[in-house]
Amino acid sequence: QMQLVESGGGLVQTGGSLKLSCEASGPTFGSVFVGWFRQVPGREREFVAGVDWSGRNPQYAPYAYGRFTATRDNAKSTGYLQMDSLKPEDTAVYYCATDRQSFRDARPPTAADYGYWGQGTQVTVSS
Repeated sequence: QMQLVESGGGLVQTGGSLKLSCEASGPTFGSVFVGWFRQVPGREREFVAGVDWSGRNPQYAPYAYGRFTATRDNAKSTGYLQMDSLKPEDTAVYYCATDRQSFRDARPPTAADYGYWGQGTQVTVSS
């Protein structure tokens, strides 16, 4: 069993930065892909970014390239999402999630492949 707790959300102006954290409990964090998703009311949850168990293969949605950075610290069982140059359209609830499968080098293909989810943290970017 794994529990994920996100933190770091908040209100920021356009162009500002936030760093989200995803702290995990459980012994398998270091072997699974950590993904970040976001959701706004009325829309499906979408993949934002993620990083595999080794931390060497971050993956990003097209809108996140060059602005967001996904990292992890397995010694602290924590994943991070650094978000820079934020835009109003980045406003959403952000969730972290971990893969059901260990040591997968590629990004899990669907949201259903993630076994554990955090409670979400609100990010609001004002114009």
